Amino acid sequence: MDFLKLNGLAGELPPVSIGGINVYKEFLSISDQKLLVEELRKVAAAAPVFSPKTKAGRPMSVRLTAAGNFGWYSDHAGYRYVERHPSGCVWPKIPNLILSIWQALVPGSPKPECCLLNFYGEGARMGLHQDRDEARFEWPVVSISLGDEGLFRVGGLDRGGKTASIWLQSGDVAVMGGGARLNYHGIDRIKFGSSTLLKDGGRLNVTLRVVT
Repeated sequence: MDFLKLNGLAGELPPVSIGGINVYKEFLSISDQKLLVEELRKVAAAAPVFSPKTKAGRPMSVRLTAAGNFGWYSDHAGYRYVERHPSGCVWPKIPNLILSIWQALVPGSPKPECCLLNFYGEGARMGLHQDRDEARFEWPVVSISLGDEGLFRVGGLDRGGKTASIWLQSGDVAVMGGGARLNYHGIDRIKFGSSTLLKDGGRLNVTLRVVT
């Protein structure tokens, strides 16, 4: 991948900080993005995207799948990590290209155990939430944006406080760690059709997490 050819790139690119979350703008070149999409299509072929339901029984507007030792699931029993796709198959392995991004941005962290793929179609959004289904919170969450732009909103550790927003473009990578690891965050909306990376439009968000 192009970014790996630049020695020490992750340390030389000044991130944009929003609510303590570091956003590396244009971290991935167009060629990198296309390679990632091809690898993620293989993941979705092995573990098809599905629409989880909230604890209240309402379908989420985001469709998802995963790779790694764990995937994420939600139903009336709550939000949790699971070792198998709803079809019963095991999750596919995390592509090496995805792992390379993790290693470039958070060296020294354990390998991620979950690569969660969230697909935002037209009108999809994600309300403010914390990533706290993991066993421990000292390891960061790395979030990769592909496709249409998404309006990323970040709050603090408590719900209802002040928030700030930034548009995430295709190729941007965010790192949520340190004191911002449990900050509330979400996607208010996407600019459907703002990117041609995905054939039918939409936004693909890839998040890497250490689960156990």
